[in-house]
Amino acid sequence: MKKTIITVATTGAWPSKKDNPNIPLTPKEIAEDVYKCWQAGAAVAHLHMRDDEGKGTMNKEKFRETVELIREKCDIVLNLTTSGDLNATDETRMAHLIDLKPELASFDAGSMNWMHNGLFINHPNFLEKLGLTMIENNVKPEIEAFDAGMIYNSLYYIKKGVIKNPPHYQFVLGAAGGTDATVENLVYLKSLIPKEATWSALGIGKGHLPILFAAIALGGHIRVGMEDNVYYSAGRLASSNAEFVERAARIIKEANSQVASPDEAREILGLK
Repeated sequence: MKKTIITVATTGAWPSKKDNPNIPLTPKEIAEDVYKCWQAGAAVAHLHMRDDEGKGTMNKEKFRETVELIREKCDIVLNLTTSGDLNATDETRMAHLIDLKPELASFDAGSMNWMHNGLFINHPNFLEKLGLTMIENNVKPEIEAFDAGMIYNSLYYIKKGVIKNPPHYQFVLGAAGGTDATVENLVYLKSLIPKEATWSALGIGKGHLPILFAAIALGGHIRVGMEDNVYYSAGRLASSNAEFVERAARIIKEANSQVASPDEAREILGLK
């Protein structure tokens, strides 16, 4: 029977306790949250860090502390972000990969406007350095695609040897300034990636459930969590990230699939 990977994105760079008091922000909170999500069926945890004021940070020691706390509790696959701090440099966006060597890390394959908020810059020079750093440290890129242009960028980097085959994609739908979270857009983006690629998808905000259902129906993997959506349903805040994972696991089983374990996710994604 097919195995479906659930990735949980617990924190992100922007939501705060004002948006949802249940969102984890400190290393201890994130680690405990990830453990509960692992118990509920998450195979991968996508991690952002926050500084002591709750703002997004690429602080290497915050990553180290969080990773160590998680590793004491469970064997979930760790996927560390390389973005989320508007003041980060190329070096600070990669330093934690060199030190901690996670199995996965995000590779945002292009730049875009964050509507009403600023610019999300991923310069070609940075992306080439990032891809080569990932190869050197045995970190698999999770290619985050906010629009079709980012997929075409990734194909160039694969051809150039900056990203190894087979690639793994995360379609990020519904971001302000990116592609809207519709089933039609998901089908289109899926049609652009190599046949040997694996993929996952998420819908931000109200697009969460439609994209989740469509991704499962199309044979992909899924991402849930408060980075993308602080509401469990219309007008009702999520009580935890594990609540999202539990619902995703139920839907996967109803669709005659099985929830992948961390080791099964490693096999599917070709992680060493």
